[in-house]
Amino acid sequence: MIVLGRISAPFGIRGWVKLQVFGDDPQAWAQMPQWWLGADEQDPEGTWQARQPAECRMHGKGLIVRFEGIEDRSAAEKLAGLYVGVPREALPKTGKNEFYWADLIGLVVVNQAGEPLGRVAELVRTGAHEVLDVRDEAGCQRLLPFVSAVIKEVDLAARRIRVDWGSDW
Repeated sequence: MIVLGRISAPFGIRGWVKLQVFGDDPQAWAQMPQWWLGADEQDPEGTWQARQPAECRMHGKGLIVRFEGIEDRSAAEKLAGLYVGVPREALPKTGKNEFYWADLIGLVVVNQAGEPLGRVAELVRTGAHEVLDVRDEAGCQRLLPFVSAVIKEVDLAARRIRVDWGSDW
């Protein structure tokens, strides 16, 4: 299961909810016939239940959605805090040099000299671009901008990202 976002709160009185988006292009999600809701993003085989989105649209910088069978605020309140995900095979194929965040988590990061810098712990969305949160075995954190000047190669098959970044930075 690939987590796409999390329901943050009800929106209005007609069953709509606000969705905190964890990836790019959430409008493309409206094309998926069903989404899955679950209480624990770390339990991919667990409590996920399929739900059909009835309506979905952008609202400011976020997304709002109403699911089939959720008609009022009381029902929407019960969805707050649930994660929204889809099975990997339901996602559209990525283009060249496009990656799903879930595919980057856990990859080994090495610099141009071949020195290991750590593994990708998470990605952080900032106003300008995404940032890789890289942690080494000692727990030291490096924040690397996910831009072409820094990221030289992403090799999903080898589970490695090659970067232009000094080990002493």
